[in-house]
Formats: sequence, structure tokens, C-alpha cells
Amino acid sequence: MAPRAAIFGLAGPALTERERAFFAEADPWGFILFERNVESPGQLRRLVAELRETVGRAAPVLIDQEGGRVARLGPPHWRVWPPVADLFVGRDEVTALEALWLRYRLIAAELHGLGIDVNCAPVLDVPAPGGHEVIGDRALGRDGQSVARRGRVVASALKGGGVLPVIKHLPGHGRARTDSHRELPRVDAPVEELRAVDFAPFRALAGEPLGMTAHVVYEALDPECPATLSPRVVSLIREEIGFEGLLMTDDLEMGALSGPVAERAAKSIAAGCDVALHCSGDLAAMEAVAGAVPELAGEALRRAGRAEAARETPNEIDLVAVEARYRELVGEGVDA
Repeated sequence: MAPRAAIFGLAGPALTERERAFFAEADPWGFILFERNVESPGQLRRLVAELRETVGRAAPVLIDQEGGRVARLGPPHWRVWPPVADLFVGRDEVTALEALWLRYRLIAAELHGLGIDVNCAPVLDVPAPGGHEVIGDRALGRDGQSVARRGRVVASALKGGGVLPVIKHLPGHGRARTDSHRELPRVDAPVEELRAVDFAPFRALAGEPLGMTAHVVYEALDPECPATLSPRVVSLIREEIGFEGLLMTDDLEMGALSGPVAERAAKSIAAGCDVALHCSGDLAAMEAVAGAVPELAGEALRRAGRAEAARETPNEIDLVAVEARYRELVGEGVDA
């Protein structure tokens, strides 16, 4: 049997018996962790191992560890990272790119040491004037070329450390004027502008193994449905942007989406997403999602297999030297 087309969170720092039984039966493709699941390195390593035991395989385990405002790991056990945008202030591009690579190689080492093998980064959204600060200082740049160039560095550093990147948020969240965690953004930019700016970083990294959708309506593409639920937009992601990897939704319980969560999940798969992402750890909601999505099959199963096969053993590197060089370039911001 193939895994179910879902990624699930869990409620706390330890699996409950009900969660164990549910995950064993539902067999999600992967799991995602949040700050509520984190207490200490030892506890987290055990939890990751136990999650995989419930499904009997090396299921992908995801986390959002961008640094800055989006970091699930922090003091006292893990480094503090400044907003990624800070790296590009007051430094030449060559120095900033080196610091960027060092930063994400260290992040990869932290994650790999815990058994976590997927990081939901890089953010490839290009912020537009008037865009909501939900992206803001998480952005790698202010134009498509810069974001693409820097996004490649982030992806390379993560993969070199044994962690798969997730490019997000396809096909671009930078023009959204509202926070999709709370309400549905609508973007009215002409498709020519979207192609020239917003899609460019995603085209440049279209060969990466994993991607995440945006809960955003692009009126020039589909005025009725956000990208996550839009066959037209998902088709564009595949055909025009050329993304070949496993496409997961952003969290299905975000305020941008409406209707019962099972309906959201079913619509996302029908639109062409490969995997439905549900983050809250609410067991009843996860049961509803599990009942609404199929087992992975066909191209979705093949893409999932390619993503899993892309996981690498970290390349050998002197992490003490990496951190020393990062401190030399950046100074503070990596204290545990």
C-alpha cells in the first residue's frame, strides 16, 4: 500500500496513544513539527523516531526553520538566527551569499542531527510595494533575479547537510496585501507582471524536489479559487513554471481557505496538488482530512518517491570552522 496524500502535525511534545493508532492507520506521507512539539534535543530525536515507527518507514519529517520570525527551534538548545533579509544589508553580494550558505548549512546540521530531513525553506516570494509584512524580512530579495540566485544557495546548503528544501509559496506570495494565515489575499497584477517577476524564482528552482502552494487568488489566472484549490493555477505551476517536484499545500487550516477542512483537502488534491498539509495536530480534523484524500498514486507517487530518493547523507565539513566563518562575516546572531 502507498502512503496517504497527507502530511500531519501532532498536538504536543509526545505522541498520545490515539495519535499513534491514527497515524498507523492513516499512514500519512510525512509529518510536520512546530514549537509546541519541541522541548529538548533528546526528546525531539525520540519523537521523530517514534513518528516514523508509527508508519513503519523513514517518512519525511518537516519543520519551518527559516530563522528570524519563522523558527520552530530556538534557545536554549538551538541557535538564534536574525531575519534573512539582514544578511543583505551593508554587505556586498559575494559576502552575503557566503554568509547565506553558511547559515543554512548550520541549520541543516542542527536539523539532520535531530532526524528532521525537510526544511520548509527557501521563501522565493518577491515582495511588492504595499505587500503585507507576512513575507517582509523573510524575503531573500526585492527582485526576481536576486531571489532566484539566493534561493539556489539556500537549497544547495540544505541539501549538502542532508535536508531537503521546500520552495514556497508557488506561484508567489509577495504581492498579497493581506495575511493568508487570517484571510484570503487577492492579487490583481497582470499576468505579464507575474511572469516577469513573481514566477521567475520558481522557474529558476523548478527542479527542486518539494514545493508548497500559496493560498492566494491571482485574478488574472483564476478569479474564483486560490492557487491551492485552482486546477488552472496548478497547471500553470506544472507547465509554465515547470515545477517537477512533489507539490504540497500550505496549511489547510489557514484563514484564507473556507469550508470544512475535508472539503479543502479534497479540492486541493482534485486541483492537482500531490499532498495535503494539515498542521494543527487536531485529531478530529486530521481524521477528516485522511478520509478525504487518497493514497498516493500515479505521478504523485512517483514524485514522492523521487523526493525521498533525493535525501542525501551530509557531505563532510568542519562545522566548527563553518560557524567561525559565519561569525566572522556576520557577527552576532548564532548564539544558542
